[in-house]
Amino acid sequence: MLNGLIHAHSGLRWVVLVLLVATTFMSLLKWRSNAPYTQGNRKLNLFAMIFMHIQLLLGIALFFMSGRVDFSQMKDAMFRFFSVEHTVMMLIAIALVTIGHSKSKKATEDARKFKTIFIFYGLALVLVLVAIPWPFRGWGNGWF
Repeated sequence: MLNGLIHAHSGLRWVVLVLLVATTFMSLLKWRSNAPYTQGNRKLNLFAMIFMHIQLLLGIALFFMSGRVDFSQMKDAMFRFFSVEHTVMMLIAIALVTIGHSKSKKATEDARKFKTIFIFYGLALVLVLVAIPWPFRGWGNGWF
């Protein structure tokens, strides 16, 4: 079961990354071109947030089940990364996406909606990219 959770969490990162990249860059382009905010834009933002929250649920399960989370071994970089760094950065990223989505829904101007999504989802994207245990760091489970 643990292996299945790890593979689901690892594989779903690609969906999250694609949605965050698409949402961030679409928002930037449409904000700069003063394009109208459509239902398609709203749905893309919503799907990015939903998949981030699914990742959160999988991550919470892994946090309590994985042998990589051990607060007694903070001198070891791998344990510190999974116990604190990855967890905190991802929680902040999820909060940014959630706040950005909420603020964009409340905005009345289309340009403000796109700007809000660009800023909040863009910051979340940067955090996610930094917090992923990429295989070249030696802690990941491969690319998929």
